[in-house]
Amino acid sequence: MRSEKENIACIGAGYWGINLVRNFYELGVLRCVCDLDPQRRADVGAAFPTLKLVASIDEVFADQQIRGVAIASPAETHGKLVRRALLADKDVFVEKPLCLSVEEGKELVSLASERHRVLMVGHLLWYHPAVLKLKELVEEGALGRIQYIYSNRLNLGKIRREENILWSFAPHDVSVILGLVGEMPESVEAHGGNYLHNRIADVTVSLLSFPSGVKAHVFVSWLHPFKEQKLIVVGDRGMAVFDDVAPQDKLRIYPHSIEWKNQIPVASKAESQPVAFDSKEPLRAECAHFLECIQNRTSPRTDGREGLRVLKVLDQCQKALERESAPQPVNGSTRPNTSFFVHESSFVDEDVHIGDGTTIWHFSHILKKSRIGKNCRIGQNVMIGPNAEIGDGVKIQNNVSVYEGVTLEDHVFCGPSMVFTNVYNPRSDIPRMDELRRTIVRRGATLGANCTVVCGVTIGQYAFVGAGAVVVRDVPDFALLVGNPARIIGWMCACGNRILFNGADGSGACRSCQRQYIKTESEVRAAL
Repeated sequence: MRSEKENIACIGAGYWGINLVRNFYELGVLRCVCDLDPQRRADVGAAFPTLKLVASIDEVFADQQIRGVAIASPAETHGKLVRRALLADKDVFVEKPLCLSVEEGKELVSLASERHRVLMVGHLLWYHPAVLKLKELVEEGALGRIQYIYSNRLNLGKIRREENILWSFAPHDVSVILGLVGEMPESVEAHGGNYLHNRIADVTVSLLSFPSGVKAHVFVSWLHPFKEQKLIVVGDRGMAVFDDVAPQDKLRIYPHSIEWKNQIPVASKAESQPVAFDSKEPLRAECAHFLECIQNRTSPRTDGREGLRVLKVLDQCQKALERESAPQPVNGSTRPNTSFFVHESSFVDEDVHIGDGTTIWHFSHILKKSRIGKNCRIGQNVMIGPNAEIGDGVKIQNNVSVYEGVTLEDHVFCGPSMVFTNVYNPRSDIPRMDELRRTIVRRGATLGANCTVVCGVTIGQYAFVGAGAVVVRDVPDFALLVGNPARIIGWMCACGNRILFNGADGSGACRSCQRQYIKTESEVRAAL
């Protein structure tokens, strides 16, 4: 028979909250669920018919039998609900982040201490057995002196409007990095891009510098073609990779090292080794930990103070995003007075032209005699040139190489990891740079993520190449292509929506903006 102290209420049963409902229910401690949405209450009632379902938060806080609450409501409500729960003398588990203000976070931590209440923040990775094992390896010196930590948390996933990607995805990785390093950063940089909404960042990269000399970066995006959740810890005696998406061997050690020979650093590689750890569901362990803290009146592993430290770093990152400096000139440009931005981790060769308003992000390289127009957005790990031609307003996403012989006209979009080639029949041991085949991408065309454009083709204006397609021949204006080899399956308006051709005379219109088009046997063109 469960004790009075074990009675838990869940506030919020949406996308993530329903997982808390399931776990606390299976642990035999869930008393009621509160959600304002009647359909969600009905769904919970159908799945868990013995639960008490309420629409009033006041009813939860007034119930004297409820000793703890788990809050999984939108982030903007966290601070208010945590405060009300503490004042009602409830122990509190709140999903990340603790709240959205450092000052409010300090007040909540102080209030929990004054009222002798448990305050726990849902930084789930600290209940993942692989992360706990990783911390053990770091503490026992298995990797040597930690030098660099970086994480990628990427997905084409649930896109929020109440918070940006930094506050939605980054708290987990910031929490782990702070725990592994054991100190707060002394400086923070952050850069991001707002693509779906001009006020909400969809992609951010945060750079943390610690007093001990450790560096870390956190890359988060909900505009990524596939799911990736990796944390890499680099030490001077080895490296560890935690891959939470991997079906097995989620934690591996790479005993690589750097040896100095003739005053030159030389990489010494070794085979990776899987690291064994206990297999437990992290969320179940997290919920059970909260119950243990309630019963034993102990401080959680991710208590309010830990949540506040993460909140401070997120706040610093947010402020860095908001104060991103105006684009600055780069030495070596042929236009020293131009206004553009190149991240310090990128390289720009001599004799390169970069237009006003263009931004070039992390780990990219612009080779000699390349020309980039105005107001372009060049992502991470992009190579351009030599002798490449990029028009105005071009967007090139992460991991794209624009080789010599490729020309991108104005407002071309290159999706993540799409591929250009410039030699038709390459061999490693036969030089063929004098056989380059020219590739031209006309104004406004879109090249989807992971597509391939074989050299020697022209892609017409406003054409749309679907993700993963392989283009081997010329593409007409406004064509929509998919497949391998790419084939035309329709026609796209300049605004990026389908054109519907219904007229016997070949007339058609965009289904969104109603722009008019004419289709003949040889082409599609905008109506005059």
